[in-house]
Amino acid sequence: MAAQTKVAVIYYSATGTTYQMAQAVCEAAGDAGGDVRLRKVRELAPDEAIKSNSGWEAHRLETQDVPEAMIDDLAWADVAIFGAPTRYGIIAAQLKQFIDTTGPLWAQGALVNKVYSAFTSTGTAHGGQETTLTSLFSVFYHWGGVVVTPGYTDTSQFIAGNPYGASHTSNNGEIAPDAVALEACALTARRALQIGTALKKGLGG
Repeated sequence: MAAQTKVAVIYYSATGTTYQMAQAVCEAAGDAGGDVRLRKVRELAPDEAIKSNSGWEAHRLETQDVPEAMIDDLAWADVAIFGAPTRYGIIAAQLKQFIDTTGPLWAQGALVNKVYSAFTSTGTAHGGQETTLTSLFSVFYHWGGVVVTPGYTDTSQFIAGNPYGASHTSNNGEIAPDAVALEACALTARRALQIGTALKKGLGG
């Protein structure tokens, strides 16, 4: 019996939008047969900033039991799917800080030939969703990874509209991910798992 494809879903979320998307990614990857780990990256914002926003503080409490991401999670994974809200058209600093700790794995070639994908959210329409995703892809290229996107591989994508990865506009946190966004998350996960499984099999892993 072939070993399950290992999927690490690594995300940052301040008030919960991206966390809900991460949960949808995990659920779809698990339903498709993946061995899934959900990991949040470490919060960098000071306590006073978090406590000044009731949604931010509530979400921190809600997810206090979600394990923090370690570079060992990336070493373990066959597929890694990253999620973060945009900050000026690029990923949030919290996720970038985690990525910056992966140098030892990169130097060992331990990130090569894995499948990578991504999802994001913005507070406003056209708030940098595509640039955030493609900035993450630049990291994956440096790692020697295989980037897998949802593309327009399902009719639902002609409604969701973002071929680079799942995305959602939250109206500054007021609108939770809807069925369209969650299906885009699921498609992103299924595509990454499908190609990751085929690549693992092809490489004899």
